[in-house]
Amino acid sequence: MTPDRPPLIVPFTKMNGAGNDFLVLDNRFLRFSDGELAALARRFCPRRTGAGADGLLALDEPAQAAEDAPEPDFRMRYRNADGSLATMCGNGARCLARFAARAGLGTAADGGVALAFDTDGGRYRAEVDGRGASGPVRLAVPPARDYGPSVDGAVRIWTGTEHAVVFTDDVAGADVEGEGPRLRGHPAFAPAGTNVNWVQVAGPDRVRVRTFEKGVEAETLACGTGAVASALAASLGGHLGPAGRERQSVAVEMTGGTLEVGFRMADGAPAEITLAGPAETVYEGTLEWRG
Repeated sequence: MTPDRPPLIVPFTKMNGAGNDFLVLDNRFLRFSDGELAALARRFCPRRTGAGADGLLALDEPAQAAEDAPEPDFRMRYRNADGSLATMCGNGARCLARFAARAGLGTAADGGVALAFDTDGGRYRAEVDGRGASGPVRLAVPPARDYGPSVDGAVRIWTGTEHAVVFTDDVAGADVEGEGPRLRGHPAFAPAGTNVNWVQVAGPDRVRVRTFEKGVEAETLACGTGAVASALAASLGGHLGPAGRERQSVAVEMTGGTLEVGFRMADGAPAEITLAGPAETVYEGTLEWRG
């Protein structure tokens, strides 16, 4: 008999942003392919048989920038817990920015670290409070798009990935487990599907949100792109008081914590969008991977 191939020992960091948790790999050295990252996510993200996480983040070397463009500090690659590609994850991006700052990437700025990085959803910038294991991270978010009515009273909006927003007077009583899968796979959102957010307005600058995430196929404790989608949809739909205010900062209460979404209204559309909140290192460890 041929002896079993010894496992590859893979170092990882467990991180979370407001309870949205991730396995983080420094892929500059590991060099896993897209297919291998998907397989790693499927193997290790399940909570009963793996390390447990909503998704897997890989920090990669940046692609070569155009000659006249500034080079980013790194590239973010993300896989949902089921191995599927997610073009963007707001809380994941904030966690990976802190991970990158701890690894010495970025530029010192005002007592913190400024970083630019590429994702499958576009170029992002982050401001990290120091190079430590925890603390706030502010993410500059590209413009949202595709806002408009959809099915069953929901509105759709793209904030790095697909989202549907449903307004309710009782977010605690929302049937996320039952309605989430139905709306996530509704033909109106084909072929990509959508994340689904239930939003209760709690004041002129505050909303409460619960999110069903595709790829996780369950409710998560927080969702960064969902927080942005919920705040923008609430503002654009006139749920946050006078629509004429030039600047708004919306506290988004999610099960795992509160995120802050800031933006400026310009010609009726949100601009200069930011997402801020905690990014925490939980622990570091190793995984045994046989491929």
